[in-house]
Amino acid sequence: MKLAAMLAITLICAVLFVPVHAVIPVKGADCNDWNAETFWFEPWGSSGVHKGIDIFAQSGTTVMSATGGLVLYTGEVAKGGKVVAILGSKWRLHYYAHLDDIAPDTSGWLTQGETIGAVGSTGNAINKPAHLHYSVMSLLPYPWLFSTETQGWKKMFYLDPAAQFSQCISG
Repeated sequence: MKLAAMLAITLICAVLFVPVHAVIPVKGADCNDWNAETFWFEPWGSSGVHKGIDIFAQSGTTVMSATGGLVLYTGEVAKGGKVVAILGSKWRLHYYAHLDDIAPDTSGWLTQGETIGAVGSTGNAINKPAHLHYSVMSLLPYPWLFSTETQGWKKMFYLDPAAQFSQCISG
């Protein structure tokens, strides 16, 4: 029992300290393909605030895994349409929504850059320009990110996805 507990603690700690080196998850996209001001923008429909970024591209453009990780979910949800959720390092959940389609082999462990689907306009993005909604949620809270903004307590869990793209960080 002690060995199992030690292994579990070691695994949890190891995953927390694995660095995040993410790539922009839309093939051919650069730092100008989304509006950086839209993360936590309000009002944002029934969600209240926008908890991710929308990376615009032609419908059918390849969507890749921004980081390596374990695929936890592929399927359809009302707002997100066709979605993929991947658990990556630091216990962060990477959420890809509005996909036109999901690659058939999107399961198990994926490495960074593997194809997971294609840009689309499914869910609540029907009749809107094709884009990938990309969110990063931490399973562990970051209390220093709490704010008094609308739904500010959720900022402890929802992280600005663009902050992990080293090619987009100035300075």
